[in-house]
Amino acid sequence: MNLLDTVRNTIVPIHKEGYPFVAAFFAGSLVLGWISEPLFWVGMVLTVWCAYFFRDPERVTPQDDDLVISPADGKVSSIQMVVPPEELQLGNEPMLRISVFMNVFNCHVNRAPVRGRVTNIAYREGSFLNAELDKASQENERNGLVIETVRGNIGVVQIAGLVARRIVCWTNPNETLNAGERFGLIRFGSRLDVFLPAGAEPRVALGQTAVAGETVIAEFGSAKGPVVSRRS
Repeated sequence: MNLLDTVRNTIVPIHKEGYPFVAAFFAGSLVLGWISEPLFWVGMVLTVWCAYFFRDPERVTPQDDDLVISPADGKVSSIQMVVPPEELQLGNEPMLRISVFMNVFNCHVNRAPVRGRVTNIAYREGSFLNAELDKASQENERNGLVIETVRGNIGVVQIAGLVARRIVCWTNPNETLNAGERFGLIRFGSRLDVFLPAGAEPRVALGQTAVAGETVIAEFGSAKGPVVSRRS
């Protein structure tokens, strides 16, 4: 094992998509250091942040077809009934949408919320509004997946944000994903929307912190009803 692998595995696992960016930030730090020593340390702080942004920790995901797992780290910013984007071809009836907003300090590796077969991937150009705004779901650049499951078709949409300028998706149509499996990421700060068919009940509350691949955000076939929350 070389020095880079040792650092990556013991300090912070970094996804390979981040290597060029970390290298570029480090090279920029050297250039800044040639100009001024204080600027070198500013560059190094940014380099550490870049490595932190592209971290890719292991997660333990519940394997249950009745559970929907958060596809992203971040804050639950919306839980409501919304007509899904037309490019997903999920129909014109409102579906339960749960949104998770990622800021620039959250882990940005996206994970499949359910087990199933990818039947459709649809990319759409758009604006770069603040991804926390509700209208970002319709107006921002986005990439949507439709996953065929035993509970029906589920939509997962990667939405670019105010800072994010690049959506990465490395799965393909007809591939099968397991719940919690990595399928993409967004650089740098963004949002994930999950569209769920009838029978799904939210298992998170607005403002709750979600962990990709671990937090249960919804459940099928439960008689518990919606989650009741309070601040304390």
